[in-house]
Amino acid sequence: MRLGTSVFLLAVGAVLTFAVTFSVSGLDLSTVGVILMVVGVLGIVLEFALFRPRTRAVTSTTSVDPVTGSTVRSTTDRAI
Repeated sequence: MRLGTSVFLLAVGAVLTFAVTFSVSGLDLSTVGVILMVVGVLGIVLEFALFRPRTRAVTSTTSVDPVTGSTVRSTTDRAI
């Protein structure tokens, strides 16, 4: 679930909870709204906590091989 979807669910849940005054037989719209708001907040929290790309560090080093005299380059890529 992306951030936009989570915000949409949060907004729809708030409308159902606080703004809708009619009732549907066999269904409590206020409860459905609260459930949608909880799912929206959970989606936002998961988006920021888990699904954001992590910072990566790339380190490049260049050295000269003393035996052959050739240049040796090495690159290290790691997630922070």
